[in-house]
Amino acid sequence: MTHTEIEITAELVRDLLRDQHPDLADQPLKLGARGWDNQLWRLGDDLAVRLPWATQSADELLRKEHAWLPALAPDLPLPVPVPQRLGEPSERFPRPWIVTTWVQGEPADRAPATRAADAADTLAAFLTALHRPAPDGAPVGRGRGGPLADHADGFADGLAAATELGLIPDPDAVRAVWEDAAAAPDWSGPALWLHGDLHPANVLTADGTFCGVIDFGDLCAGDPACDLAAPWVLLPDGAADRFYEAYQLTPDAATLRRARGWAVLRALSCILIGDAGVHGRPGGKPTWGPPAHATLRRLVATAGR
Repeated sequence: MTHTEIEITAELVRDLLRDQHPDLADQPLKLGARGWDNQLWRLGDDLAVRLPWATQSADELLRKEHAWLPALAPDLPLPVPVPQRLGEPSERFPRPWIVTTWVQGEPADRAPATRAADAADTLAAFLTALHRPAPDGAPVGRGRGGPLADHADGFADGLAAATELGLIPDPDAVRAVWEDAAAAPDWSGPALWLHGDLHPANVLTADGTFCGVIDFGDLCAGDPACDLAAPWVLLPDGAADRFYEAYQLTPDAATLRRARGWAVLRALSCILIGDAGVHGRPGGKPTWGPPAHATLRRLVATAGR
């Protein structure tokens, strides 16, 4: 993470609004979250301002959301942050920023889904609606939605790092899940729209089930297995089968195997980020660790099914 040299404050955000969107500038404003790529400021009751702060790639990701998400959002059965306005770089802040709708709910890394059947059905309905063929010119993922085998080095590095830290009880079992997934045939169907980043901090809950999906910066077209890792990452124990029964596109056996590999990758990454948070290292988020450990436990327990 490379934090912007400009400190983002409520005064700065309000000044940016006054300069470019003055009709919004007098609404109440408060910090919502500091995410991986962006800061989120709640604006009034119904809007949010997202500003890049921690990665150089955030500018491109915000512009991508602004370009593509408004057309996709009306067909999705869960609320998503629909871009409303674009802020252009200026002397005050030399990067683009956007105003989106505000999505109510608590991130699932802080409030996991507990109503297994409802959560599985809700997630399946969302991905069924999202996973439709993308048009020519749709964005390509930054390492998402392509061949799983391309991530062999990333898997090996992540497993080695987590094992060295004493975070993986049975690395051979994790490796076996990965090797089966990586050996599955590649996706041969059309490139489908993908969220690309369905980890617990990007899915919101209320009353034990999912109520919104946020952060579409990795929106792209490709292999749906990338998103179909989500039931292993987000749902309570034993709920993945319910998800796959409710998901209406009926993935084949190879896609289900690749989905488990994507889930392993996601879990290893989040385990390392969680451990960094526990120990106060830069970029760490302590709430990311527990759901990631649960993901690996589920995958290992169901190996060979």
